[in-house]
Amino acid sequence: MPRFVFCDFPLGAPCGKPYDVVMQRQIVGLGLDLLVTATRPGTTVVAPFTWGDDTWKEKCFTKERPFLDEAATAKWLERKQAYKDLKAGRT
Repeated sequence: MPRFVFCDFPLGAPCGKPYDVVMQRQIVGLGLDLLVTATRPGTTVVAPFTWGDDTWKEKCFTKERPFLDEAATAKWLERKQAYKDLKAGRT
């Protein structure tokens, strides 16, 4: 990867918080600036933004889904179980 803007955000939110247009534009701007200024492959810029509460990191791969409502969490768990059953040959 020749250049990369790293944002320490939850998966699915690489350009910032939903509806935070100012943050999103600044992150996209970092990427566009990097296209111009990167002088060698592997150049990484760390975005100067935080998500706020870092509890999402602890919950990211657990059954507790901090970004899904109750119905979406139930659907996610059903699909996860269906995949496990398929993988185990219990279709």
